[in-house]
Amino acid sequence: MTNTILRLPIVLKERGRSRSAHYQDIQQGLFTHPVQIGLRAVGWPYCEIEAINAARIAGKNDDEIRALVVKLEAARKSVI
Repeated sequence: MTNTILRLPIVLKERGRSRSAHYQDIQQGLFTHPVQIGLRAVGWPYCEIEAINAARIAGKNDDEIRALVVKLEAARKSVI
């Protein structure tokens, strides 16, 4: 399931966050930006959701989460 792209309702359930809190996290660099999957559709790679949730569970602070988000978004560019 690592290559799966999840749409917003599932992402919110996986994270346990509201829609507004989710988008606020994106603005603050605490969650990855969505990927375009259609003309008017976006989603998030499941592996990124897993990684950020695991970091939260491990007790990482916001600065460490931001660094992880930067790393995850940079890794998107290296996929063929």
